[in-house]
Amino acid sequence: MPLLSSIYRGMWRTAAHTLRTRLIPISRVLSTGHEAPSGLFDADTIFALSSGHGRCGVAVVRISGPAAATALRSMAGLTCHLPPPRTALLRRITDPHSKEVLDRGLVLWFPAPHSFTGEDSVEFHIHGGTAVITAVLQALGSVSGMRPAEAGEFTRRAFQAGKLDLTEVEGLGDLIHAETEAQRRQALRQMSGDLGRLYQDWSRRLKRCLAHVEAFIDFSEDELIEDGVLNRADLSVQELQAEMLQHLKDERRGERLRSGIQVVIAGDTNAGKSSLLNTLCQRPAAIVSPIAGTTRDVVETALDIGGFPVLLSDTAGLRDSRDVVEREGVRRARERVEQADLTLVVVDCAHLPLDGGGAVASLQGHLRSVLPSQQHPDTDKCLLVLNKVDLLSETQRWKLKEELSGVYGLPPVCPISCQTHQGLKDFLTVLHSRVQTLCGDPLSGGPTLTQARHRAHLQQCVASLAQYQRYRDCDLALAAEGVRLALTSLGRITGRVGAEEILDIIFKDFCIGK
Repeated sequence: MPLLSSIYRGMWRTAAHTLRTRLIPISRVLSTGHEAPSGLFDADTIFALSSGHGRCGVAVVRISGPAAATALRSMAGLTCHLPPPRTALLRRITDPHSKEVLDRGLVLWFPAPHSFTGEDSVEFHIHGGTAVITAVLQALGSVSGMRPAEAGEFTRRAFQAGKLDLTEVEGLGDLIHAETEAQRRQALRQMSGDLGRLYQDWSRRLKRCLAHVEAFIDFSEDELIEDGVLNRADLSVQELQAEMLQHLKDERRGERLRSGIQVVIAGDTNAGKSSLLNTLCQRPAAIVSPIAGTTRDVVETALDIGGFPVLLSDTAGLRDSRDVVEREGVRRARERVEQADLTLVVVDCAHLPLDGGGAVASLQGHLRSVLPSQQHPDTDKCLLVLNKVDLLSETQRWKLKEELSGVYGLPPVCPISCQTHQGLKDFLTVLHSRVQTLCGDPLSGGPTLTQARHRAHLQQCVASLAQYQRYRDCDLALAAEGVRLALTSLGRITGRVGAEEILDIIFKDFCIGK
């Protein structure tokens, strides 16, 4: 065995001995089997308004920490027993020092570990007036050992207690910020643990694979290890790498759905781009005038199209100009088109050559002038919007339709009039279908990537598994390090990885010394 491999063997045996002999206080071991972060069980008691700011019928004040029961007793007039867990009790809420009645509301008691944070927790459901909320929060602040919570601190404690992994925490955050139906569905699915369970299954298989390899390194020379252990590890690495690569080939659907689809309106000056923006968002978001070059900068507005989030951008008309400001607007417009998930190329169809079959060639020229050179015009990233059809006669509309029917090499063509709304319903149907294709159905198939950090860590994981395959036959210790790095990258997504679990598999999953 190479010298470097022998060094790794010595390091591993030393680490194993250290982990086996290390004593961890039982009060700091979480239900997941991990050591608790320092300070979790001796932390301050925190409180905050959890129902959002502003006047409302009912406001919820949440308390979590070792002094939660004290606060409940002192402010709800409970001298003896606490309420039954998770049972609402109507009480007078009083100041713990002056005994002044602040409000009359419901109190709920959530003893550890059966609470959101895993700590003793209390909720006060009070009236949502500003004065009532302020008085209750000030009274809580006067209780010894209590302080206002920092942003996200309740969820952070839930993560530290093993109640949520990082993907579930991110799903909770996305659910709170969801603005469309599709975003809500995706966030709820992630918060429910679908994505976390997928990564935890991969993590479990990686730990078993690493345990197989480490056991082979440590015990194969003494013939104390089962036959075929290394072959099973090879097969597991190949299967996991294939599954991860397939998972990464999602065309960023989950990320698009989470952050919104970038839809850009582009085209020549005075084609009706700003009119289309105003028509879609149903308000005068952009200035419309017959003067060419009115729009100089990017005008953005957020839309909900059939439950999918869209960030719609109107851009400057694409033309050569001597005006410095307009040239900058054109540069920004082309930059947005390159970054767009979907481009709406708007054309003034009143200027199309409708005689002699020149409309198709003219539209192809428009597409070449708007779209990036590397983008094929018939992809899913483009729609061709023919505006001002109300200016055409019935005969001209028929000729245009006849010429465009069955033409290959053009994206879907949508004739509309922003003035009369003619064809708008059909255009919205096509737009919704294209947006739905770009995002996918958040409830069908496997869970999708929703964060750029997930993608980065998974790519690192795949690269580390490639390291295992590269060193498998020349240095098994370096190959094992590749699996360990892959496990670390995967653990960074969920926030859970530990060496003790690998040792458990080595000593429990194998018939060592048979």
